[in-house]
Amino acid sequence: MRTKRNKKGFSLIEVLMAVGTLAVGMIFIGGTFLTGIYFSTIATERTIAAVAADEAFAKIRIFEVNPADPRLADVDQTRFEDVVLNPIDPNEFAYPSIKTLAESRYCWSALCRRIDPNPSDRRVQVTVFVCRKVGSGAAYHGNVGRPIPMKVGVTGPVSNVVLTINEPGKINWINDGYTIVENGTGKIYQVVGRAVDSAPLNEITLAQPWQGGDTVWVVPPPIDRGRGPCIVVYQKVIVF
Repeated sequence: MRTKRNKKGFSLIEVLMAVGTLAVGMIFIGGTFLTGIYFSTIATERTIAAVAADEAFAKIRIFEVNPADPRLADVDQTRFEDVVLNPIDPNEFAYPSIKTLAESRYCWSALCRRIDPNPSDRRVQVTVFVCRKVGSGAAYHGNVGRPIPMKVGVTGPVSNVVLTINEPGKINWINDGYTIVENGTGKIYQVVGRAVDSAPLNEITLAQPWQGGDTVWVVPPPIDRGRGPCIVVYQKVIVF
């Protein structure tokens, strides 16, 4: 006797369930690709920033800082361009050096602090901020054509890791993921949080306990708002 063949197919419900499962899987796979692209971009920028910082330190050695300059103190940070010994062209702050500041995508800035108040001590703490030029035609605080670190007054700690920004016009200058530098010692701190939806909006949370004074340096976002320009901060002690 012939065996009767089963010609029954899939039901519409089974097809819809299969398609739905496939769609959910593709969404997760797409999210993985986006995450991979994000972290790849971060890794690329940090690699570029490391090279840019090495070039910045080399240029600082070439143009030099005068440790006896009265504007250079051991308890206060000063911008490198304010205490540079030899005249420096603004385009020297661009990376790569073959491009002008207007053409470059990356740039750097530096803060200097004398290690010891004794004028005979020629050691200077140099903190380099490597930044990206965010957006097209973005305006930056300081009017120098590039993002630079700026001073922000703080009060703290509210707790051992929470600071209060005490300048109302600068509350939005420090956000999650930003790096701040304490003015008196040059110690570097990472910001892990700032309230944006609930009060108090002027409190920031640090990754490590605060041991500083009442002023910090930070590279603020562009005047027209947007992504934070600062990629990474490096620090060295250089003998001039």
